[in-house]
Amino acid sequence: MGNWAANEGLSTFVILVWLGINAFLFVHFYMAFLTERFYYTRVILGHALSWARAPAACLNFNCMLVLLPVCRNLLSFLRGSVQRCSRTAARQLDRNLTFHKLVAYMIAFHTAIHILAHLFNFERFMGAQLDSNSSLEYVLSQIGNEDGKAFLNPIRTSDTNPTYVMFTTIAGLTGVVITLALILMITSSMEVIRRSYFEVFWYTHHLFVIFFIGLVLHGVGRIVRGQTEEDLKVHDPKVCEKLYETWGKNGTFCPVPNFAGSPPMTWKWVVGPMFLYVCERLVRFYRSQQKVVITKVVMHPSKTLELQMKMKGFQMEVGQYVFLQCSSISQLEWHPFTLTSAPEEDHFSVHIRIVGDWTQGLYEACGGDKPGTQEAWKLPKMGVDGPFGTASEDVFRYEVVMLVGAGIGVTPFASILKSVWYKQVQENSNVFTKKIYFYWLCPETEAFEWFADLLQSLEGQMLEKGMTDFLSYNIYLTRWKETEAAHFRVHHEAENDPITGLKQKTLYGKPNWDNEFNAIGAKHPGSKVGVFLCGPTALAKALEKQCNTYSKSDADFIFNKENF
Repeated sequence: MGNWAANEGLSTFVILVWLGINAFLFVHFYMAFLTERFYYTRVILGHALSWARAPAACLNFNCMLVLLPVCRNLLSFLRGSVQRCSRTAARQLDRNLTFHKLVAYMIAFHTAIHILAHLFNFERFMGAQLDSNSSLEYVLSQIGNEDGKAFLNPIRTSDTNPTYVMFTTIAGLTGVVITLALILMITSSMEVIRRSYFEVFWYTHHLFVIFFIGLVLHGVGRIVRGQTEEDLKVHDPKVCEKLYETWGKNGTFCPVPNFAGSPPMTWKWVVGPMFLYVCERLVRFYRSQQKVVITKVVMHPSKTLELQMKMKGFQMEVGQYVFLQCSSISQLEWHPFTLTSAPEEDHFSVHIRIVGDWTQGLYEACGGDKPGTQEAWKLPKMGVDGPFGTASEDVFRYEVVMLVGAGIGVTPFASILKSVWYKQVQENSNVFTKKIYFYWLCPETEAFEWFADLLQSLEGQMLEKGMTDFLSYNIYLTRWKETEAAHFRVHHEAENDPITGLKQKTLYGKPNWDNEFNAIGAKHPGSKVGVFLCGPTALAKALEKQCNTYSKSDADFIFNKENF
């Protein structure tokens, strides 16, 4: 339970507060439209009025929140500030995209309720206008036709239909636009689309501009109307309801009721976050104009491209990431990549696996598809935004650390391990971390090659300084061919591993995490062990479960996952 509280306690509290505010707003605004002011509106619409307005209030709240988790510069600033006070609070900022998705799903949920309720409302408005029995609903619908008084029913004639009204009113037209934008943004955000067709996700997500413009304009038409406060003083709807046939006639004390629409409120909710996001984009634009020099391009096996770059004033910490743009491929697309260089180096680098159209275009622009070397002046112009903080920044704040990478997900740990190497070379005695356990799971032997040199340097450095216990690494090959298996068997007894060239032999299959956690917990009782993962969701769930449920010693396993 202690581990669960350390890992999930604050996140759970934040989510419960967020859900509580949503519930409060829904109930509060549902009840607000059951008041006397909207008595006659409910005569026509019934409780569908409250069912439309309550989710609208929740939509305002969630649309206020949805932009904040993607303000990367703001989050980096907050992370640096909060980190000095609470490591647990800083870790919550690393879950920004998870919260962004939750808020988006809540927006979709309340949008669905809002739309369904208004579909009923428009049908009832139309039915009241068509009623030929001079009912109260019909009389209310005729107010404002002749005497110029403010109307209640937005459908002003019986010679129309709800579909026509939907596309000829501000509320209806903007409602259709923002709903279509929301559908496109959410469907294109599905993982299968995002990973296979990132460009589709990237471009459709920028429909948020249209979404927010439509959202602000949606209430301008004041389509939801009720009695004015002044009118309630002279026209009590509970008394005058039954006397509707004599409203406004001589000898009656019930004048024709006067109605007014509620002023638009959405802009008050979203103007702050929209201003922050505009500032965020201005900062990104300024950064993108800084000159970036590509100093070295390396084509690694397994279609992995390494770019080494320099930019004036660039400062980084271990585990951080940047967004890259290549204007010769696209002026608009920015893609996130983890920095693989160490802060001690005079350049910054990224390793990019060629898996899509954009990365293939960059590979070709850097001459990866051509024999020989690429001339420096022919290298593409790059834009860099960042660096931005991640969970891995905290790695040296733990005495004991587990680093788990899967495939190309090893990149943030390249930065960490390089920094460790530099600290040992410089004999930096201020390193708080006393033990690092490194796990790398890879499905193919070629992927090991670009990282093996670093591991060999580290291995030699630790051996030379008598610090072989500082770094324990376990490399797992999760898939292999029969021909490779035969080669492994023949060279298994060799001093160095046949795959990586390291003295530590490669393991085959997948780790038994129960055994690994038990062994580490037994060696470090009473310690806080930082578990850092960059890898797939299935592995994240397995490790997070281990961290939350481990209870065989006093060791606390604190789970951290890269999210970008």
